[in-house]
Amino acid sequence: MLNEPTIEKLKLLRLNAMAEAWAAQHAQPEIAALSFDERFGLLVDAEWVHRENVRLGRALKEAKLRMSNACVEDIDYSSKRELDKALVRQLGTCRWVAEHQNVIITGKTGTGKTYLACAFAQQAVRKGYRAIYRRAPRLYQELALAKADGTYPRLLSRFARTDVLVIDDWALTPMTAEQRADLLEILEDRYGNRSTIFASQLEAKLYHEYLGDPTVADAVCDRLLHNAHRVVLHGPSRRKEEAANK
Repeated sequence: MLNEPTIEKLKLLRLNAMAEAWAAQHAQPEIAALSFDERFGLLVDAEWVHRENVRLGRALKEAKLRMSNACVEDIDYSSKRELDKALVRQLGTCRWVAEHQNVIITGKTGTGKTYLACAFAQQAVRKGYRAIYRRAPRLYQELALAKADGTYPRLLSRFARTDVLVIDDWALTPMTAEQRADLLEILEDRYGNRSTIFASQLEAKLYHEYLGDPTVADAVCDRLLHNAHRVVLHGPSRRKEEAANK
């Protein structure tokens, strides 16, 4: 007879999942065979799982991953990709995020760079970190607009607080002096404090030449490359293979 008031109190305390689990327990006669501690543990587990799912959903929505379903468990290790399975498994632990290291993913178009970057970012979110995905062209546009409307410092601060920043499709077109300066600002804020994933067709050894300005190039490469894990993808375009198989 005290069930309804208790359920109402649980809901007022925003313990909705626990309330639902408790009501479900009363509908299962066999649950009476469990001890109080066991039943209470099940209620706590139900609430924890619910809140973790809500957190994960919110964090993934904020991340805006281009491939939201990408995950480390589904990474393709076919021989033609020459993917280092040991390295991928190591990155899957997210220790690199805890130690504020970077990940550089390079390979020709269609080899799966974006998928891999999104998979590492999603794994970080699942481990409790926050992530944001941006394509480099859109990132530069966003920064330019922020300068125009006066929100540039706020945007830089947001990127600086994010545990994992994914910059995809980097080095597709020549950089302007303003874009080089923006990139340096982002990396300066993150260096030693947060982790960045770069996905690019350009080999890491060519970054300095691509950046152009020797002074800025030195600063960018120092902050980006020296503590980075490098993943190189090989093989033909996966998009072309998928199209051929249809």
